[in-house]
Amino acid sequence: MTGPHGAAFSGRVGWGASPALVVVDMVRAYTEPDGPFALPDPGPALAACVELVEAARAGARPVLWTQVRYAADLSDGGLFVRKVPALAAFADGADGDWGAIAAPLAPAAGDVVVTKQYASAFAGTSAAATLHARRVDTVVVCGVSTSGCVRATATDALTHGFAPQVVGAACADRTPALHSANLADLDAKYADVVEVAEAVERLRGR
Repeated sequence: MTGPHGAAFSGRVGWGASPALVVVDMVRAYTEPDGPFALPDPGPALAACVELVEAARAGARPVLWTQVRYAADLSDGGLFVRKVPALAAFADGADGDWGAIAAPLAPAAGDVVVTKQYASAFAGTSAAATLHARRVDTVVVCGVSTSGCVRATATDALTHGFAPQVVGAACADRTPALHSANLADLDAKYADVVEVAEAVERLRGR
């Protein structure tokens, strides 16, 4: 397979035997039209995430959710909150409850909810240890945004020894071009970009 960077790239990491679903930052800040990070068309990605969560539950696969949360004074935000000032919407006590998981998605008993301060689900969190303890070898990544937290999570998943499978239609970004370019780059270098149907089948264990 030849991708945008030529024949030297675009190998396949493939699927392992024990996948988990990682739902990245699918929260109200991105899905509500007046949210601080509102996306122009989050509906299709949100619907695809619902389908993936249902498949993971049907297959008794682990589901890990990420949310962003900061101290009220942003003291745990480091340079990230300086670079992206709108992250203050995720501070304790901020108006809007923008960090809440977007309906109709909702964590269930037995799911893992990871609170993070940086883009990747793995940066400074227990996500890798939790998934390794459950013998997970593959992470199915969905959520927002493609160029930001999804990309960072998929890249770090590879670093931590998980086979990242990014479900392109279950992710969203600010423009189609930005979304597509980042999926192409991920598929070339750090992850396999897969269709919803393939991910659903694997999560269900078929």
